[in-house]
Amino acid sequence: MEKTSRLKVINRDAIKYIIIFFMFTGHLLAWLSIGDTKPDGYYADCPLWQRIFIELSLITPPVMFFFVADGFKYTRSRKKYALRLFIFGCITQVPFYLLWFRLFGWWQTNVMFGLLFGLLALCAWYSKLKLWQRIGLVILCCLGSAAIMTEWMIFAPLIILGLQVFREKPKARAIWYFSIWAVYLGVSSVPSLITDFTPIKLEVTLVHAFDFIAAYLIMTVFYNGKKGHFPTFSKWFFYIFYPAHILLAVILKLIMK
Repeated sequence: MEKTSRLKVINRDAIKYIIIFFMFTGHLLAWLSIGDTKPDGYYADCPLWQRIFIELSLITPPVMFFFVADGFKYTRSRKKYALRLFIFGCITQVPFYLLWFRLFGWWQTNVMFGLLFGLLALCAWYSKLKLWQRIGLVILCCLGSAAIMTEWMIFAPLIILGLQVFREKPKARAIWYFSIWAVYLGVSSVPSLITDFTPIKLEVTLVHAFDFIAAYLIMTVFYNGKKGHFPTFSKWFFYIFYPAHILLAVILKLIMK
């Protein structure tokens, strides 16, 4: 226990800036690598170092999910928290649509809405309703996330829910977390590996698995539970940076054309 506590050396602000670095670097390299045609999903024409950075950007979503679960516990107003996610989801959707609609259509929505559905799932689970009603509302949150095609679909609400519900049960939380991500990899990667195996596809699958493990270690082993020196600035910086960096990608693509 004492040895584990010594590893808890990273506060919330530092973690946010770490994941922002991986997200921005990976996204930038990915955006500069594709045009207006669907990528093969593996960026096979990119050099290895570039692919690795692109793939390491997936460290970010699980940590974002963790901080939503963390925010649910510590926020002063869950209604205001949900409203912030909704407002910035709408703001983000404009550059998100401009960047991706040629590739994926107009109906896909950004990760902020997935975070919102995760928060709503927590609100439903911790409500005073009967168990079957709470389960039904959680299912509706997952279906809602899937219906508007948020990034991470049903996986965002499920991960967020488990991270909070099993907060005081580390073994159960780990089982939930890795089981959900195993299902995700099983759906998104394994069929392709079986039917059309290539070394790059195996590389991507392994790096994604590393991302989810590394994210969990950051959240549970290295996070010390402290806010950091400038919590208010860091909170709003992240909210603003997310749509801003997508808008930057839109501008860069226009310049490149």
